[in-house]
Amino acid sequence: MTARKTVQTMKPATAAKKLGVYLQATPAEFQEGVVSRDELNALQADPPEWLRDLRRDGPHPRAVVAAKLGVSISGLARAGITEALTTDEIESIKADNPDWLTHERATQSDVRKEAARLKHQSTTD
Repeated sequence: MTARKTVQTMKPATAAKKLGVYLQATPAEFQEGVVSRDELNALQADPPEWLRDLRRDGPHPRAVVAAKLGVSISGLARAGITEALTTDEIESIKADNPDWLTHERATQSDVRKEAARLKHQSTTD
């Protein structure tokens, strides 16, 4: 008697997060199904056109928007940005360089410096 291998599956929201895409912008069949680990790996290894388009043009989930702008997700919320943004919208914000973006980037930089300082301190203790 051989043991069956259990196929790991995940909800579409989890798969979209792992792929770095906004779930609501994915095709209906992706949103309505389940994704196996093998399917996720295949999507990452050889992304279909819809996935390449989403990664390039968006709309992007907030985590990706925050990373592209160099701020935290909390910083986006403080600026009133709660929705997914396209690449063009992100580039427009960068070009405009509003005060909130400068402030949030500085805050993010300070947070990273403090985390690095604490990490260094814990390795030298």
